[in-house]
Amino acid sequence: MAELHAKKRNQLPSSEFGLPGSRKYPINDRSHAANAKSRATQMVKAGKLSASSAARIRAKANKMLGK
Repeated sequence: MAELHAKKRNQLPSSEFGLPGSRKYPINDRSHAANAKSRATQMVKAGKLSASSAARIRAKANKMLGK
């Protein structure tokens, strides 16, 4: 996966995050999009993320991945 350092992450527009309001789950490239989908699924199973939020993350990631 491409590294995303704090400086570059802070420069990303909120629209490039799976949850733009909280700037979580960056989806700025294909590897981060795939990772965001995986982490969202893990967080739903752990009870730390709602299913609807995970669905938004997956939809945005799928758009980046061309699915």
